[in-house]
Amino acid sequence: MFKRSLYVQVRENRFDIRNVGDGRTYHATASPPFSHPRMLVGDFTAAEACLKALAEQARGSGFALKTEMLMHPMEKLEGGLTQIESRVFLELAMGAGASRAVVWSGAPLSDAKVVAKLKAG
Repeated sequence: MFKRSLYVQVRENRFDIRNVGDGRTYHATASPPFSHPRMLVGDFTAAEACLKALAEQARGSGFALKTEMLMHPMEKLEGGLTQIESRVFLELAMGAGASRAVVWSGAPLSDAKVVAKLKAG
């Protein structure tokens, strides 16, 4: 099955995406901003619009039936992610066109580790 795997790092008002298939990276700073002083994503609508536009670029041209996204929050992780925060990242990915999404909290990942985490679910 043809699929695209995208590794999405989320920072304050910024998304960084790496297309695991071709190694290209894409960056976007949100306007309007989506972060809040207490949360990485405080404005869901702004975050979703920014991620959707960037994910369309990162998918690139060509034929793909599925897009998988590994969402990796990089900031405001004191005490770990709450269930609500994890759900926000999953919903952002799905709203941006992912057919499947996984949330990861930890050290940055290589392409091989991204693929492994997506397979493990």
